[in-house]
Amino acid sequence: MTTPLRDRIARLFAALAMTSMITASAIALPRAALAEDSQFDKMRTRIAAFVGDKMQKLGGSRIVYKVDTDGLRESVVTDLRDDVYKILREGKIAFSGLAIRDGGVEAKIADAKGRDELKRKLAAAAEGLPSHALAVTDAGDGLIRLAPTDAASAARLRELVEDSVAMIEQRLKDADITLASVQPDGTDRIRIFIPGMMEPEHVTAIFATKVKVSFRMVDISMSAEQAQSGTPPAGTEVLLGFKDKRPYLVAKDSAIDGDDISYAGPGFASGTKDPIASFRFNGRGTRRFAHVTEENIGKPFAIVLDGKVISAPVIREPITGGSGQISGNFTLEEASSVAMLLRAGALPGHLALVGQQVVQPAAKP
Repeated sequence: MTTPLRDRIARLFAALAMTSMITASAIALPRAALAEDSQFDKMRTRIAAFVGDKMQKLGGSRIVYKVDTDGLRESVVTDLRDDVYKILREGKIAFSGLAIRDGGVEAKIADAKGRDELKRKLAAAAEGLPSHALAVTDAGDGLIRLAPTDAASAARLRELVEDSVAMIEQRLKDADITLASVQPDGTDRIRIFIPGMMEPEHVTAIFATKVKVSFRMVDISMSAEQAQSGTPPAGTEVLLGFKDKRPYLVAKDSAIDGDDISYAGPGFASGTKDPIASFRFNGRGTRRFAHVTEENIGKPFAIVLDGKVISAPVIREPITGGSGQISGNFTLEEASSVAMLLRAGALPGHLALVGQQVVQPAAKP
C-alpha cells in the first residue's frame, strides 16, 4: 500500500509537473529519500519558495485556516471512552459511572485486579503510539481517571494539522488548482498560497462545507430507474455513481457515518492489483459495522461520498475486523482522491477561515 508520505509527495510532484514551469531536474529526488520526513520537509520548503516566487511575480491569494482544537479534544476523549468501554466489556470487568469529565474519562472499578487489567490493556494498545499516551490516576474508592498527556495532545494536534494539509492539497488538486503551497503555520493554523488566483473565495468555497461520508443501505424494493422516473419509497433517494453515473436507490439515513473512520489510504487489491481505497474504523465504528453487516447479509450497501455512490457491494458475511476496501474500476489517482476524501470526512471538527488576502503582482520595472 502506498504510504501517506509517499502519496503526498507524489501529489505535490504531479502538481508542479503539470504547471510546466520548472524543469525535471528541479524536482528530482532519489527514490530512497521519499520515505524520509527530513527529505519531505526539504522538498516542501523548496516548493514553498517556488510558489512564493510566483506569488511575487503573478500575485495571487493568501488564505489562512485554523483547525478545530476543541473538536479534536472532544474526538480524542470520546474515542478513549469507547476504548475503555470495549476493554471493560470484553474483559468482563465490573464497572459503573463510565463518563467523560473535565477533559478525561472516569470509571469506578471496585476490583483492584480489574483496574490493573484496564491499565495493562490500554498501555499495550498505546505501545509505540505516543500520540495516545495517557495519564492514569487512581482517585481512591475504586475511581480511576484517564486523560491524554500534554505531550500526547500536542502530538495529536500535529497529526491533525498534517492530515488537514494533505486533505487540502488533494481537494485543491481535484478542483484543478495545481500550483499551490499548503503549509502548517504555527501549532494549529494552515496557510495556502495560490499564485495567479485573484479570487480567493473560489478556494474558500471548496472548504465551506465538510466532506460528507456515509454508509447507507441500498433499497431493493424497486429498481433505481423506476424510482428515478416515478416516486421513490419513503425514506429513500436516488443518487448517482461516482464514476459509472448509474442511479442507486439508497436510504436517506446513514447506518454509519464517516466520523468513525480512523484511517483511509490508496492501495492495490491483493488478487487483481487493481487500485483501491482502503479504510479502517475506530472502535465504535468497528462495532457498528459488524452489527450492520451481520444484520444485512446478502443485501447491498452504498458507500456515499458527498452525495455520490463510490461503491455498492453486497454484504457476503459479517465484517468484524473494522476494515474494508473500496473498488470501482479506479485509476490510482482516483483511488487516492477517494481515500483522501474519506479521511477528510473523518477529520475532527472543521476548518475555520482566519483570513484571506489578494496579493497584487509586483510592478514591472
